[in-house]
Amino acid sequence: MTDTATEPQELDEFLGAKPRPRWRRWMKYWLPALLVLVVLLGVATCARGGGEPEYITEKVAERALVLSVTATGNLRPTNQVEVGSEVSGKIDHIYVDVNDRVTQGQVLAQINTDVIEDQITQAQANLNAARAQVAQAQATLDVDRAQLARLENVFRISGGKVPSQVEFDQAKGAVKRDVAAVAAANANVRAVEAQLSTSITNRNRAVIRSPVSGVVLARQVEPGQTVAASFNTPTLFILAEDLSAMQLRVEIDEADVGQVREGQGASFTVDAYPGRRFPARVERVDQASSNTASQASQQATAATAGSNAVVSYEARLAVANAEGVLRPGMTATATIATGSTGKQLLVPNGALRFQPDAKEKGEASVLNPEIGLEQNEQRATIGAGSRQRVWVLQADGKLKPIDVVTGESDGRLTAVTSKQLRAGMKVVTGKAAVAQ
Repeated sequence: MTDTATEPQELDEFLGAKPRPRWRRWMKYWLPALLVLVVLLGVATCARGGGEPEYITEKVAERALVLSVTATGNLRPTNQVEVGSEVSGKIDHIYVDVNDRVTQGQVLAQINTDVIEDQITQAQANLNAARAQVAQAQATLDVDRAQLARLENVFRISGGKVPSQVEFDQAKGAVKRDVAAVAAANANVRAVEAQLSTSITNRNRAVIRSPVSGVVLARQVEPGQTVAASFNTPTLFILAEDLSAMQLRVEIDEADVGQVREGQGASFTVDAYPGRRFPARVERVDQASSNTASQASQQATAATAGSNAVVSYEARLAVANAEGVLRPGMTATATIATGSTGKQLLVPNGALRFQPDAKEKGEASVLNPEIGLEQNEQRATIGAGSRQRVWVLQADGKLKPIDVVTGESDGRLTAVTSKQLRAGMKVVTGKAAVAQ
């Protein structure tokens, strides 16, 4: 008879199965216990992490704070000339295109002069006719003067008997009439000469020439197009006299215009060259607002409706473009340096806005009994000259309040004065987010 205790082992050997290790046989007991232990450790870690808050700090710096005003605008040529036409007609030829360099007096375009040539021919014919009339009137005058001289001679020989007084008066009147006719004919000649000169001038103006030396920025006509100069002068070309020196016109906000002065240094950037700053200098600040009359009317309506209208003033900055990389029309963001505070303590604006919770304020009051209850309240005044409070993180992790008097600010840093604050101290700007 076979032993029953050895039957499973013989069956496993018969089937070729390997015996299970002991740790696998006990896994159903120790694996749940391990999972429970990991969960308990995680809960304990989270509980310990929420005990002490983690602060965001920045060090107090001691240096000069450069104050600046930021504005946007567009680049323009220093001298931009619009070339137009004073005569009407069809454009026969155009000799330049955009970006071409031109010299003063160079021919840019040619307007058809067929009608003007006909006017010149007609004026020359009229002038010849007017001159013929002068010659005819002069001949008549000569004949009548000879007739008058003959009558005067007869009158002297006859002792005043002939001719009669009526004949004398008629001869004298004829001479005066002929003198007037000659004068009228000469005046007609001058009038026709003026007409001829006008036609010749129009023919000369049909040849469009460059008034300056520079670069063609825009061409607004095509060959075969007809221009009409009846009521206004149509613009054919736009020229820039010199692109090596350009002008940047920016809009300064009403709140900043009092800080901008002529001669201040500036720099600007353009999207075409990211990361590169170009120097500039303030050349002029307009005294009048950039808003037009229509905009002012719209703003008045908006103000009545309860909205605030934005008022801006134009400032012109001189820009050197010796490399020729800057082009008219580019949008630029300019930073104008309006002043400097000199060497002072600088704290981030976030440190002036930070306020600890009631528990942290209570701990700070216990550690600093000289800080009164009224000083624990947030200051109501803001701006330069106001009393504010910053919180310094000490080596033991506790907060210490320090009162400061604020000065000028560039929007990120503020100059402050304080007897207790020192350069290198860590001021708190906020709390780090705690993971849930």
